[in-house]
Amino acid sequence: MSSLTELNPDRLRHFPISFFAAVMGLSGMAIATQKIEAMHGLSGRVGQSLFAFSAGLFAVLALIYLIKAATRGSAVAEEWRHPVRISFFPTASISLILLSVAALPVDAGISRLLWTAGTALHLLLTVLVMTSWINHTRYEVVHISPAWFFPVVGNILVPIAGVRHAPPDLSWFFFAVGLLFWLVLLTIVVYRLFFHHPLPGRLIPTMFIMLAPPSAGFLAWLALNGSVDGFARLLYSSAAFIFLLLIPQLPKFARQSFSLSWWAYSFPLAAFTVATLAMAERTGTAFYHQAGLLLFALLALVIVGLSARTVTAVLHREICRPE
Repeated sequence: MSSLTELNPDRLRHFPISFFAAVMGLSGMAIATQKIEAMHGLSGRVGQSLFAFSAGLFAVLALIYLIKAATRGSAVAEEWRHPVRISFFPTASISLILLSVAALPVDAGISRLLWTAGTALHLLLTVLVMTSWINHTRYEVVHISPAWFFPVVGNILVPIAGVRHAPPDLSWFFFAVGLLFWLVLLTIVVYRLFFHHPLPGRLIPTMFIMLAPPSAGFLAWLALNGSVDGFARLLYSSAAFIFLLLIPQLPKFARQSFSLSWWAYSFPLAAFTVATLAMAERTGTAFYHQAGLLLFALLALVIVGLSARTVTAVLHREICRPE
């Protein structure tokens, strides 16, 4: 990690906001691990350790990006004005929200603090990003990608821990915003994928983000409603179909050279894994239990592979460079 702690000005300038997607993936892994441990009566230490590591990584990345903002403000402004990179700014607030969920079995006070900070920051970023979309003079259809779901996904995630920390109306507000604009953006993204040129190589992994909104929506609905009703099944079934739709795309994913966008595989897969485990827990159906275990094994392999490849890229200075 020396290349992260010894950043020269040029490398600091190119330190990307998308790095927070790694925290999202690791936090999702922590939540999935906690779910497995709770369902099987295990100690919970592995999930807690993953939470602690994810929180530590967030602190390191946040410190580096704050230094970048303080010393290279023009580079941050350039990222914000970029038609693609702007969508990755909410990965920071989503990371806080996911950490608040992972903190629930550890300490309710820590969870509340993380949730409050993450929710407030995400609401601000959602308004600012969507205002940029509305008042744009530079966006074209080719700039649209599934990364545009990031502001939406964060809103849908808020109720998962929010029902423990705030009045129900606040959680319903965020769920409604997330669900409404998920459907709007889903239409736009599908139109772009069906009727325009394929996504550029570095954005191809973001197709996996399409799995996140219905998976997170299912978990949020359980937190709000408390049961697997018809709407919950609709959300889960939507996620399951998107997962099946992504399987034929695996050869395309495998051909892409490594970049931080690969972390887009991790959080959506974690969300679908936790949703499947929750289905198993609530319905008692063996199929969902077995599917959840298989998905968890796949998620673990993905997280290990991404972590190893990212560390290698950091050591060989393959990231934090001009694109």
